[in-house]
Amino acid sequence: MEQSIQKRGRAYDFWTILKESLQGKEADLTSISINRAIILLAIPMMLEMAMESVFALVDLYFVGHLKNSSHAIQTVGLTESVLTIIYSLAIGMSMAATAVVARRVGEKNPEAAGKAGMQTIIIAFVVNLLISVVGFIFARDILLIMGASAETADHGTNFVRIMMGGSLIIMLLFLINGIFRGAGNAAIAMRSLWLANIINIILCPVFINGFGPVPAFGLTGAAIATSIGRTTGVIYQAYNLFNGKNVLKIRLTHFIPDLSQISAIIKIAAPAILQFVIASCSWIFLAQLVATTGGDHGSAGYQTALRLMMFFMLPAWGLSNAAATLVGQNLGAHHPDRAQQAVYQTMKYAMIFMAVVMILFLALGRVFAGFFTPDARIREVAVTALHILSIGFIIYGCGMVLNSAFNGAGDTWTPTKVNVFGFWLFQIPLAWLLAKYFDIGPKGVFIAIPASEVCITIAAFLIFRKGNWKRVKV
Repeated sequence: MEQSIQKRGRAYDFWTILKESLQGKEADLTSISINRAIILLAIPMMLEMAMESVFALVDLYFVGHLKNSSHAIQTVGLTESVLTIIYSLAIGMSMAATAVVARRVGEKNPEAAGKAGMQTIIIAFVVNLLISVVGFIFARDILLIMGASAETADHGTNFVRIMMGGSLIIMLLFLINGIFRGAGNAAIAMRSLWLANIINIILCPVFINGFGPVPAFGLTGAAIATSIGRTTGVIYQAYNLFNGKNVLKIRLTHFIPDLSQISAIIKIAAPAILQFVIASCSWIFLAQLVATTGGDHGSAGYQTALRLMMFFMLPAWGLSNAAATLVGQNLGAHHPDRAQQAVYQTMKYAMIFMAVVMILFLALGRVFAGFFTPDARIREVAVTALHILSIGFIIYGCGMVLNSAFNGAGDTWTPTKVNVFGFWLFQIPLAWLLAKYFDIGPKGVFIAIPASEVCITIAAFLIFRKGNWKRVKV
């Protein structure tokens, strides 16, 4: 009887915490139980990151049913590979924003937290101006450099122009969510992505296939719908950022550039950006290697597998972001041991989640791939990629949590150095050797990915145990 009451009590507590996490109820994350803090942060963060991956999946689904779908799928996939450079900048800036804002919140200084967030937005505007112009002008050349055929490049030029031209919106969507995550209000970040995706899901078939007075734009319509959806999400973020109802205290004076603070933020953001650029350049090289060794269908199959993989992996990334916030706030509150405990606990949850995903991909990979393309050749490549990539999923989860912990502490150089070793000195050479020298083709690229992730995770864990990250000043 007593055990039954205890079980009901634990279930009631879980559902209460779940409700609070989705509502965005504020709590002192440095004093409540670690499990409660993780759930409050992780649930909305996982849903947020799942929604970020939905953009590409929705585009992939609708363009995968167009005529010449291999060209359309390849364009979406290759463009997403190039956009990872922008994502790297956005994620790097958001990591810096999360680290600085979380540290100030942990110190119980909400006005300083608000100012730090606004200074990161100033940097974002400056950085993205050049990217948008270059991406718009050289859209076709970008696709050709990525290994697309001339016919695919002709099909996809306008798609790339719109997506690259809207890079500032992508940056702001990531960055402002990073500010909210640092403040411990992950629910607003989650809702902004839900809103953006709902708009995208509604508008994608409208602009791709045409509806009423709206003409059919085909592949270009996917870019139009995605850009409108993301812009709506940013407007929602801005409303919540400036309405004065959250822990951050924003003032107009915070938009005046503070060169000393901008310099401090850049010192954190630069290696954070570099670590993701390193990873992104590796993914771009791998995409190009698959395109040149596997042709259009091989490339389309690989891109389909990547989109599916990211849909399931991004929630784990959201879970790892909870570790970043908890590390930053607990270090700000001078609780380094609690910060370390939060990382280990988060890592356990990430391993469980990724184990479930691995089983799903091994058992249902063909079903998932078939949902996005009716082309048998594309589907076979996608299934092969999913089966090989999923072998390393559990170790992926550990690595993501460890890297987020370093970033949350402001120690952005450590994961950057680990990425140089893991991606550029190991993954790229191994993929090239297997794909070209040993003539395995795309399968060689697939094998190189989990192999490198194992090395990266082991290195990150050994460095984390040393504890130097606890003494980083932000």
